[in-house]
Amino acid sequence: MDCNGTALIPISTAQPLTVHPPLISSYNDRIRPLLDAVDRLRNLKVMKEGIQLPTIVVVGDQSAGKSSVLESLAGISLPRGHGICTRVPLIMRLQSHPDPDPQLFLEYLEKTVQTDEAHVADDIEEATREIAGNAKGISHVPLTLVVKKNGVPDLTMVDLPGITRVPVHGQPENIYEQIRDIIMEYITPEESIILNVLSATVDFSTCESIRMSQTVDKTGLRTLAVATKADKAPEGLLEKVTNDDVNIGLGYVCVRNRIGDESYEEARVEEWKLFENHPLLSKIDKSIVGIPVLAQKLVQIQATIISKCLPNIVNQINDKLSSYVSELKSMPQSFDSVAEALTAFMRILSTAKESLKKIFLRGEYDEYPDDKEMHCSARLAEMLNQYSDELQSKGEGENEPEFNFLVEEIQILEEARGIGLPNFLPRTAFLTILQSKVKRISHTPVEFVNRVWGYVEGVVVSVLMQQTDNYPQLQYSTRRAAHNLIAKMREQSVDRVMEIVEMEKLTDYTCNPAYLAMWNTLMLNQSKFMEIIGNNYLPSIMTIEGYGQVEIGHLRQFKNVVQEAFDLKMRIIAYWKIVLRDWLT
Repeated sequence: MDCNGTALIPISTAQPLTVHPPLISSYNDRIRPLLDAVDRLRNLKVMKEGIQLPTIVVVGDQSAGKSSVLESLAGISLPRGHGICTRVPLIMRLQSHPDPDPQLFLEYLEKTVQTDEAHVADDIEEATREIAGNAKGISHVPLTLVVKKNGVPDLTMVDLPGITRVPVHGQPENIYEQIRDIIMEYITPEESIILNVLSATVDFSTCESIRMSQTVDKTGLRTLAVATKADKAPEGLLEKVTNDDVNIGLGYVCVRNRIGDESYEEARVEEWKLFENHPLLSKIDKSIVGIPVLAQKLVQIQATIISKCLPNIVNQINDKLSSYVSELKSMPQSFDSVAEALTAFMRILSTAKESLKKIFLRGEYDEYPDDKEMHCSARLAEMLNQYSDELQSKGEGENEPEFNFLVEEIQILEEARGIGLPNFLPRTAFLTILQSKVKRISHTPVEFVNRVWGYVEGVVVSVLMQQTDNYPQLQYSTRRAAHNLIAKMREQSVDRVMEIVEMEKLTDYTCNPAYLAMWNTLMLNQSKFMEIIGNNYLPSIMTIEGYGQVEIGHLRQFKNVVQEAFDLKMRIIAYWKIVLRDWLT
């Protein structure tokens, strides 16, 4: 499946093999410009920007014969040995080159190293040590090998470390997990073609590389399998590649590994003889055997995936470019004079002022639709409702238990006795109770003011930081200025609230008609109250409209002062409701 959702059609036709089949196909001249474009994009590291490039990824279990396949395609020797030979992603860029003298060089760690066929394996090992260290660990940092040689197919492939489960001496204990992570990184993108190298000597369904590829390509539509070491296990190979028990959508190619000191030309001749004359292997369709067929299939698959994906890649690059250009335009311009800097600063303040007006005064939050903390009307309303609930609960929740009704008032009246006219309540008694109630809740308005200003400061600073985002040199001083200004205004507000609280302690005056209305309503209960006080046989529990149920039996011993105490209590209740209402408005 390519990046546009188009299935890659398996290639089942190939020209009859000759003794010296060429590795280059007719696709080379047409695919080379596209492949060069993709390679240039790879060098520009566009994949780090999230843009996936068409890639042939070579995977296989350890000792499956990956190196032999790649050597046969490239016509050069790669590092050999026991254990993991490939310890970093090896990007092989093969380019057909008319010059009879091959050109080889390595690119890694921001440098280019010239090499040749005789020393390329040693130079790859040296570069690997520089990248991954002298031990046997692996690295995600890629190494690029460019091979410009007459007769090679135009291909770009990524050879990944062979899969091993058991770490050997010098390898980390989690070597399998590290290799798996690298392989999954490269084979997961839909643009990747998986070249799965399998040894003919094993059951394909037990290969770890098959299991990994199936996790990302369940249908196998972007997986091509290479069965190596056909000469070592010819029995049953035909059934393996024709039954396809492991879902290889792009088909199989069977090859013979180069043996000993055979030249690549000799190895191809021997391979041709093997599949032509062997009693079992000769039965395999000639369209799926041999390195030349593999080269042709890879070139055609590569051409298809690149031609399909390139338009989408161009669109992604254009989108990224537009995004970065927009970001660049939003960055601060350089100023040549103080006047230009001052103009920019005033523009920032003007924009921030307009944003704050929208947030605080008009209740608009279109600039911050997802940040609920910036929806100021709703948040301030929540704080005001919370303050109202706290004030009501602390102010009106101060009622004494029902069996203590009027005890405080009687005690205060007894202490306030002096020379005065009958039926006049002592003003000092009223003020004493009022001051006690004010003192109990005096901290609540102050806490509310501090809470509101703390929220306002957070909003103001957020707006200013957003407006000065492109001017980091301004942010510290802007934040400090906002903090200082709001701290000053907070202090003024707290002082004003405390002044109001202190005024309530000193005066008992109100013009609000609601006070008299409430007091008159409460005093309608006085006659029934006095009746119960005067008659010991009546129930001692009564309900006072506007206050609640109270126990009054204990008040019969204070008959000389209880009527005044009741009047004082009702006045305090009526007046306190006015106080709380004023503090809320």
